[in-house]
Amino acid sequence: MLVQWTDGSQSWIPLKDVKESNPLETAEYAISRGIDAEPAFNWWVKHVQRTKDRIINRVRASKQVKHRIKFGIKVPNTVDDALSFDKENANDLWRKAINKELDKVRVAFQLLDEGESIPIGSKKINYHLIFEVKMDLTRKARLVAGGHLNKNVPRHTTYSSVVSRESVRICFTLAALNNLDVLSADIGNAYLNAKPLEKCHVTVTDDILFGPAANGRTAIICRALYGMKSSGNAWRLHFANVLDKVLNFRQCYADNDVWYRPSMKPDGTKYYQYVCIYVDDILITSHNPRETMAVIGEHFDLKPGSVGPPSL
Repeated sequence: MLVQWTDGSQSWIPLKDVKESNPLETAEYAISRGIDAEPAFNWWVKHVQRTKDRIINRVRASKQVKHRIKFGIKVPNTVDDALSFDKENANDLWRKAINKELDKVRVAFQLLDEGESIPIGSKKINYHLIFEVKMDLTRKARLVAGGHLNKNVPRHTTYSSVVSRESVRICFTLAALNNLDVLSADIGNAYLNAKPLEKCHVTVTDDILFGPAANGRTAIICRALYGMKSSGNAWRLHFANVLDKVLNFRQCYADNDVWYRPSMKPDGTKYYQYVCIYVDDILITSHNPRETMAVIGEHFDLKPGSVGPPSL
């Protein structure tokens, strides 16, 4: 085939090479010239056309908005989806979930005044709401930051508390051997208790966070918001400070997410209390774990109904 290059020059190229490098253009050329029925093109052009149609159909399908179905409930992708689903279902379950999340998460943003300078070194990221349906069919909305946009975050600041299964089993064993009780709880919006380890800011792009008047303004992220790379570690350091300074627990060398302190039963028997941490879930092994849990509850919000014996 005679090929014309971008610089205007022309050269003859073996057909097999042109088919391999530019199959679609070659097939369309053969069809436009009416030579697609020739032996060199007959079967090959049909094959290329079918491949092209499959690719186009896949691209079209990928652009169609798909909603997950969980427990028979359509899960929205955007706030507009959530509100439209409420309208379809004649309820306000998704709106309540959004309002509940925003009421808690606004503390993570510091809205700057007009003309106020952004802190030096702050990285602009975005934010969005994600949606989920819990096993009890409760609607859940979570505002998360686009932490992936902040590339310069040291890896050592991304560690989160994840106690090992072996450590939990050992604590259960110690509880059984020493006749101790085990109590677990889930800390609500745990990350928002801590200050961030990275400097980030956002541009308010909607009306739901601070109202229409704030649209387009800049807000500094002043709490460890979900989605930021270092938020897990920020929360871990904050909780560790409470365990250390307030409750006088010490970190276990074998597993840094197990904390212990010496204690004594009413009959004078000495033993160790333990606290295991898995992100925002805590497990206390003690003669009276509710006493320790009550002190933790004075500093953090424990999710209603989460305090109790551990369950599967």
